[in-house]
Amino acid sequence: MSILVIAEHDNQAIKAATLNTVTAAAALGSDVHVLVAGSACGAAAEAAAKIAGVAKVLVADAAHLEAQTAENVAELVKGLASGYSHILVPASSAGKNMLPRVAAQLDVAQISDIVAIEDADTFVRPIYAGNALATVKSADAIKLITVRTTAFEAAGEGGAAAIEAVTAPADLGLATLVSREIVKSARPELGAAKVIVSGGRGVGSGENYHAMLEPLADKLGAALGASRAAVDAGYVPNDYQVGQTGKIVAPQLYIAVGISGAIQHLAGMKDSKVIVAINKDPEAPIFQVADYGLVGDLFSVIPELTKALG
Repeated sequence: MSILVIAEHDNQAIKAATLNTVTAAAALGSDVHVLVAGSACGAAAEAAAKIAGVAKVLVADAAHLEAQTAENVAELVKGLASGYSHILVPASSAGKNMLPRVAAQLDVAQISDIVAIEDADTFVRPIYAGNALATVKSADAIKLITVRTTAFEAAGEGGAAAIEAVTAPADLGLATLVSREIVKSARPELGAAKVIVSGGRGVGSGENYHAMLEPLADKLGAALGASRAAVDAGYVPNDYQVGQTGKIVAPQLYIAVGISGAIQHLAGMKDSKVIVAINKDPEAPIFQVADYGLVGDLFSVIPELTKALG
């Protein structure tokens, strides 16, 4: 049977996490369909049709889907589920909010946060904050799966999928979007950035964080991140947090500044291609996963590094 990927989008463009999820879906079979549910979302549907490996794009265009509330999208997915062997979503806040509702209504076990696919029934997922990997096998007729997108490469372009309209169920009226605040920044989005500069409690204060790390990030064209300790201390907002309870990232380069390397933080960034750690404590756990480690005072190291980058 076919595999269905639930697209994440803003009604205009497809979000990067969807591309990684399509790659995971392609490992299960060649007949991959993508569902774009929204309002006035034709542009997003056309973008989805261009993703390599996608055979068909289903479009549910309705006014009450503009906010893509979990309740309404879950009702739509539930109605489509019988035509698919697997339904995949990114393991994002949206995916984790919507898919369990479908699983409950279909009475199947959700398979969460997969990082590898062994066959159509067998998947690998991290447990114990990523310190162990569990191989799980499902006997359910429909597999509902959330995908840790950092574990799969992004699908490219070059597709020419057919676009088919589907009818959205009526508005359930269970939730209403009151407002949405979108943080606007000239920097790359943290979850999709190729380079990330992250600060921990060791930077000392919010003033130090911005004064030292922002110039370095500017030189590298990097996104800014932080450990939970830095967020809890009020140095930066919650949306900067990298880790098990923050964003899971896997950039080409991750620079950890003043971060000791608590297990929860390592779970969110240890899949980065190159990890550089700067910490004055040579015994800091961050050095166990770092490709390059520099033991030194970050208050002298970071300005010198920024200056050296020209």
